[in-house]
Amino acid sequence: MRSTMAFMLMAMAAILGYQFFFAKPKPSQQTPAQTQSHSVASSSNAASAAQGQGPATAASASAPAATPRISAAAESTTTVENEFYKIVFTNRGAQVEHWILKKYKDSAGKPLDLVQPEAATRFGLPLALFTYEPALTKQLNDALYQISYSGAQPVATGVLLAPTAITFHYASNGVDAVKTFRFDATYVITIETQVKRNGQPVRALVEWPAGLGDMEEFHQTGMMPSQGRTPSFFAWSIGGKSDTLTAAKVSGNNTIDEPYQYAGIMDQYFAAAFLPTVPDRTTLVTLHNAIELPNTPSDPSSKKTPADVLGLAIGDTSGLTRVRLFAGPKATDLLKSIHATGPDGKLDGPSLDPLIDFGWWAFIAKPLYLMLRFIVTHGIGNWGWAIILSTVILNLTLLPTRITATRSSLKMMRIQPKADAIKKRYAHLKMNDPKKAEMNTEMMALYKAEGVNMYGSCLPMMIPMLLLWPYFRVLLNAVELRQAHWLWLPDLSQPDPTYILPIFIIVSMFFTQYITPSPGMDPAQRRMMAFIMPLFFGFMLLHYPSGLALYWGTGNLIMLAMQIGINRSHWGREMHAIAARRAARKK
Repeated sequence: MRSTMAFMLMAMAAILGYQFFFAKPKPSQQTPAQTQSHSVASSSNAASAAQGQGPATAASASAPAATPRISAAAESTTTVENEFYKIVFTNRGAQVEHWILKKYKDSAGKPLDLVQPEAATRFGLPLALFTYEPALTKQLNDALYQISYSGAQPVATGVLLAPTAITFHYASNGVDAVKTFRFDATYVITIETQVKRNGQPVRALVEWPAGLGDMEEFHQTGMMPSQGRTPSFFAWSIGGKSDTLTAAKVSGNNTIDEPYQYAGIMDQYFAAAFLPTVPDRTTLVTLHNAIELPNTPSDPSSKKTPADVLGLAIGDTSGLTRVRLFAGPKATDLLKSIHATGPDGKLDGPSLDPLIDFGWWAFIAKPLYLMLRFIVTHGIGNWGWAIILSTVILNLTLLPTRITATRSSLKMMRIQPKADAIKKRYAHLKMNDPKKAEMNTEMMALYKAEGVNMYGSCLPMMIPMLLLWPYFRVLLNAVELRQAHWLWLPDLSQPDPTYILPIFIIVSMFFTQYITPSPGMDPAQRRMMAFIMPLFFGFMLLHYPSGLALYWGTGNLIMLAMQIGINRSHWGREMHAIAARRAARKK
């Protein structure tokens, strides 16, 4: 039993160790070759882009047509607001300077801006245009567009209140570009763009070029000391099948012509996802850049390594692009309410719910998240207390199995002399001797005769460990837990800045192992269980979300209390007496 428990602990430690030292949380992965193998145009289009030519520009070689010049006299900004966002447009390029989410804050307590300024300065602003000709792209994104409004007009402060629509128009030297944005009371906006040159359509894609969300590591100031680099993902749905790729597996400047129902970029808690009106005509370009950042955020002079910055551009192969864009939090109910365009042209395609990726443990993580949310929304109102209460409920539910496991462990201790006698008879044999199988047969017969389940005493330890990883996935992906506080913990999705919980975990695990009788355990295993494993888990949870440490620490406290109660029962007194007799015989 103790060997099995030690193995389970080491297996869980190996999983956490791999996650900490070698990998960020990864969604289900698909190689770039698999992603892009459907498009013969991928490599050829990328090569064309490098030469300043694109797949939709061949028709533009006709003679220039007389196009009246349409341009604004000066640069200006226009702000659109609803309950959820405040979007600031500049008429230079008809792009977005700020996309502020009113209900979410950054680590400094200010409303969160999805536009990351350092990345945007280098790689461009959201809703810029992407073409396969650098000169044309620069012209379209540097031009001053004229603005017109339909629906609600600007109020006295110059702000437009949704529902409303804005149209940006620019024309010069045969190039004619129109961009229209429509807003309603949700997080979703509708985009329509068209670029023509000499009357012929140009494949001009709408882009979100450079990351979003919690990319505070690029600020170099005001960042929480414990915060690491923000992971980025590319997410999509084709034919009702959704998938994601980590940033490291996304190639840059690849054109993919596939029937995307949606495609977007995201971090742990926020996403920008485009939903084409006509998926069958979708063309997409993946954008992958990097910014050199210090490995230690608090030390700007530390060694710098590249930080991934993902983006994408999306359009319609016809040249007239109509897409919807969701830019906001990855909240479960919200994403379930947003659907892609289905085969019938209605909004009955797949929802954006798969953007929340709980990984392989989704069958446990999703019910766990729903239980925590139910506890929060029905009285407690705090995610920290919800984690504690759910842990208490879980352990009380497992109390009968804990009692059964104690009785099974006592039976194992009672028959230990008989088991040792069997092992002694075969001790002279080598491990590969066929007669060793006879020993195993005798041991199984002994267990059956005495009514002992050799694994029955490990179940209460296995279930809490099996929940450790799903808890981790919930803490990493549930936006409600972002910046959720509990007592001294300012953010349950970040490590404990005071180290109180990791230290408590070490102490509680040590005492639980110390007072648990284990006469049949090998001394080396007992030392590992009593010292090495508490230190390892304490160190690992030093760097993991404090909500995870709160769950593990609460479970340790309950296990310690249960073990004290068991020790005072007649079962516990008998177990300690057996352990004392075995220790005396060994001396």
